[in-house]
Amino acid sequence: MARLFIAIELPGEIKKTLSSLCCDLPGMRWVPPDQIHLTLRFLGDVQPKDTLRLKEALPAITFAPFPLTVQGVGHFPPHGHPRVLWIGLEESSPLLELQQRIETAITGVGIVPEERRFSPHITIARIKENASAEVALFEAKHRQLNFPPFTVDEFVLFSSVLSPKGATHRKEGTFRNRS
Repeated sequence: MARLFIAIELPGEIKKTLSSLCCDLPGMRWVPPDQIHLTLRFLGDVQPKDTLRLKEALPAITFAPFPLTVQGVGHFPPHGHPRVLWIGLEESSPLLELQQRIETAITGVGIVPEERRFSPHITIARIKENASAEVALFEAKHRQLNFPPFTVDEFVLFSSVLSPKGATHRKEGTFRNRS
């Protein structure tokens, strides 16, 4: 069984800049720079036969390359104690269409559909204790964060192995645009 997710990798410069935002806030576990990505769909534990079928279905997804702009900052849940600190994205119809095509392919191989609405974001930290005031200050400082657009022309199937030191991600397949 493999723990899988599908994501868009970000350009190195964006990862580098986002990781430079990490600061000494209590109770925060920052995402390592090499693991910063935009998750399109977290699959969780997947049986080997379903992983094989997934690797056969994902290359059939067609999409044209599209621009994506990373901007803004926020947290989940929106009310109550923050648990995740994230960087946002400019609204993008092509991104939503790609995510929906991926969802259709996933359910087509028998993986249970996602119940939650897709909310595009880039997780940069997980929050272990109540740090509402610190998160508010961080968000106020970085609210105007904005990068030039980059072109999305592929997505990646990753496996993730959990350990006490955190997760280790490995590329299981890269799928390029086929428009």
